[in-house]
Amino acid sequence: MRILIVSDAWLPQVNGVVTSLQALVGELRGLGHQVKLLSPQDFRSRPCPTYPEIPLVWDLWRVGPAIRDFRPDCVHLATEGPLGWAARRWLVKRGLAFSSAVHTRFPEYVHTRWPRIPLAWGYAFLRLFHRPSEAVLVTTGRLREELGQWRLQRLTLWRKGVDTRLFRPAPSRQDAGPPVFLYVGRIAPEKNLEAFLDLDLPGEKRVVGDGPLREVLQARYPEVRFLGYRHGEALADAYREASVLVFPSRTDTYGLVMLEALACGTPVAAFPVPGPLDVLQDGVTGVMGDDLGRACRAALALDRQRCADIAAQQSWRGSALEFLARQPLLDGEVCMPAESLSLKEGV
Repeated sequence: MRILIVSDAWLPQVNGVVTSLQALVGELRGLGHQVKLLSPQDFRSRPCPTYPEIPLVWDLWRVGPAIRDFRPDCVHLATEGPLGWAARRWLVKRGLAFSSAVHTRFPEYVHTRWPRIPLAWGYAFLRLFHRPSEAVLVTTGRLREELGQWRLQRLTLWRKGVDTRLFRPAPSRQDAGPPVFLYVGRIAPEKNLEAFLDLDLPGEKRVVGDGPLREVLQARYPEVRFLGYRHGEALADAYREASVLVFPSRTDTYGLVMLEALACGTPVAAFPVPGPLDVLQDGVTGVMGDDLGRACRAALALDRQRCADIAAQQSWRGSALEFLARQPLLDGEVCMPAESLSLKEGV
């Protein structure tokens, strides 16, 4: 099949959406499908104000012809940015079916940056964007329930996976030294990073990632090692060297970094909020609590091999098959019968 995915988030951005889409495209191609990802790399763009890492496409009149020229069997809109809206408009005008996804808590992110903007406005924006979608894909059952309470419709589950070939435990590990507490992700206001950096913890704190707050936080916390972006084996090594991954965000839809850390054998400390509640088994693969410092210390005692064994049960191949089962063809027919979905793929 010819599958078109439209996303405002793509390389060289580093985030969970890009990681998920990279894995999805690779698995779909491995299954024999022809996949095109329409991204800002295919258009002209300008940096997003206050967040220059995010490009905003402006020559949007080229989106429709790009869809037409590819001649897709099905179209998936991964993001609610300018590209997503342009593709949505073109498809709706022609009465063509498509699926979409909610990858991020957009209303909460906007409210964190601009508190005067009510959450209800953000969810009205989401409802408007996803209303014509035949299937709105969400990562967890908990998120599906929450979005349903905000009156989003046709919500369906698309679970994520982890690359266990890359993210794997170290053959041997020495735990004699002081503990290492690690954060991986964007350095941005919505990530609540100060809740981690302000903690009085033994050992060392490390931060992997970049974002608009990096310079400010690096100056404010000189004792913390800010390592910038890490990719591939370098990122996996950062997870393996850590004693605990600290996930201070209260607004994430999932948090793929937690699953990557667990696959490397590193337990997680987090607040008991959506995302961690969906990924972690409290007291087994992580510790959740309103006292994040206590959770960090308690997580040091968890069994690292057990963390890796549990994370290894979730594969990207199973995630890709679940994605296919949710896709409508352009004429509204089902792309892949749900009964053909094999949950033996490890999702």
